[in-house]
Amino acid sequence: MTDPWMFCGAADIHLGSPRSYRYDPARNENWATARSQIQALEPELLLLAGDLTMDGCLHPFELDAVKRDLEELPFPTYVVPGNHDVGNKYTPVQGAWGYDDLEWNVNSAWVQQFASVFGPSPWTFVHKNVRFTGFYAAVTGSGLPEEEELWAFLERLSSLPSPTHHVVMIHYPIYFERVDEPTYDPKCREEFVPWFFNINREPRWRMLDKLEEARVNWLICGHLHVRRSVEVVAGMNFLRLPAAGGRPQYGDRWPDGDSTLGFYRFEVTDERILPTFFPLEEVSDAQGYGPRGHPPASLRDYSVAWET
Repeated sequence: MTDPWMFCGAADIHLGSPRSYRYDPARNENWATARSQIQALEPELLLLAGDLTMDGCLHPFELDAVKRDLEELPFPTYVVPGNHDVGNKYTPVQGAWGYDDLEWNVNSAWVQQFASVFGPSPWTFVHKNVRFTGFYAAVTGSGLPEEEELWAFLERLSSLPSPTHHVVMIHYPIYFERVDEPTYDPKCREEFVPWFFNINREPRWRMLDKLEEARVNWLICGHLHVRRSVEVVAGMNFLRLPAAGGRPQYGDRWPDGDSTLGFYRFEVTDERILPTFFPLEEVSDAQGYGPRGHPPASLRDYSVAWET
């Protein structure tokens, strides 16, 4: 029997730099608040579900800064990349929202760059009575070597020793509205947002099958910047984490949606894992500069940077 213990989970801290073409100091200040609150709880470990940086794929110095920040914590931190760290969910076409979707596609160079700082993904390990697993689900459909590696990893996962609980952390939600939703069309303006915030239908079902075989009972994600009630899908408790540093969004899209910035504490016993939401004690209103979203190179003006 394992004594009760706890870990914390956060997502979308979006740490940026005044050396960039855009900088939002509020995100850095909000993460400093969340970080202090998490440290005061004294968890045994911290999970970060992606988007550690604002533009780490373009700026390796942002990845390095986050790495240094996390190394100062008195407990280990386990991370998966987000789209701001390694590129967006793959698409062969430009979408309807005016982003440069092809340039921002996930690619091997950015994935390998992230791994050179934070270590390889996917990963899995056991701590006490929990197996923890993390990977970047948005490589599916890309045809990259990393996609083949992910499917091979998921095939092996069910053969590994299974403790009492199995927690999987990804960045993209496995679905946007419902588990049986279609593969949306990014060229359709009304479908771009749900396409951007889910895994396409075919890899979604394949992934859920593999996670069910691996006896996963908690699936947590980020990316949306909004938390909702826990849903049960394929026998798993599915929890969307709020942003811990980034700006709130989509809080009014669902009746149970809440975009309050914060993080979760997870209390673990042999019988269950109990999540508790902690809002930030203080939210910054600091202002920065530069465009949001995923702008083309023509809109990335480094002459406005506060630092060189």
